[in-house]
Amino acid sequence: MARDLRVAAAQLGPIARDEPRTSAVARLIALLRQAADQGAKLVVFPELALTTFFPRWYFEDQADIDSFFETEMPGPETRSLFDAAAGLGVGFCLGYAERIRTAGGDRHFNTAILVDGTGAIVGKYRKVHLPGHSEPEPWRPFQHLEKRYFEPGDLGFPVFPAFGGTMGMCICNDRRWPETFRVLGLRKAEMVMLGYNTPQHYPSAPEHDHLQDFHNHLVMQAGAYQNGTWVVGVAKAGLEEGCDLIGGTCIIAPTGEIVAECQTLADEVIVHDCDLDRCREIKDNIFNFALHRQPENYGPIAAPKA
Repeated sequence: MARDLRVAAAQLGPIARDEPRTSAVARLIALLRQAADQGAKLVVFPELALTTFFPRWYFEDQADIDSFFETEMPGPETRSLFDAAAGLGVGFCLGYAERIRTAGGDRHFNTAILVDGTGAIVGKYRKVHLPGHSEPEPWRPFQHLEKRYFEPGDLGFPVFPAFGGTMGMCICNDRRWPETFRVLGLRKAEMVMLGYNTPQHYPSAPEHDHLQDFHNHLVMQAGAYQNGTWVVGVAKAGLEEGCDLIGGTCIIAPTGEIVAECQTLADEVIVHDCDLDRCREIKDNIFNFALHRQPENYGPIAAPKA
């Protein structure tokens, strides 16, 4: 008997720098309702879904930086999203900037949470692979200061029992690293949810600009196939504050096949019935880890940085 989970990938178009949280949350709720109308039980939103992609600017005032972060979840401006989800009986995965106040000072993470159909948070992930740079580089047409504004995630790559399966999360640049999917695969993930904000232009290697969409799908499809997991990749897309962000939001089967894909760079919902039992097609056969892995030969993968 199939374990079908109807999943929606809820792509966002651009969010302006001065767009208030209330506007962004209203857009998320509208997408949530569209997904629920199509029978979805889980909706996946993009990375940093509550604000514009602020690492593209250099800020000197910490208060300016902190204005993009959430200190509680749900908070006053996001409570309505949780209430709407609970009212509809639909869960969601949401990316946002998280600030934690500690005795030793504030900590900042690029975070995703998994929320069940009652509105309860049942999982949290913090982005491990932070791209970009730590100091402003004036030659760039836009900055990518994730290494300045965030700490690397400190939760590893956990999985969570939810929605009738084993669920995992990662964020944007994590998808480019095979170790991300392999650790989740070893923990028996049946679905990996990830949001991204990916520029069309790559300043460090502009000769790769035409490959951005190809590489986006390549790594997610490989991660799905090599680990026998569904992958739901969701973009913040379109021309945001002068920066073109790729789309390509899609749902990928454990065979690596794209089974649904957004067609625009705007707010858009796609839905697919994901049979979690299809993971066995891969996990029991060509990528049967217990039968075929040779971890004694993989030492360099986990060796310290040179």
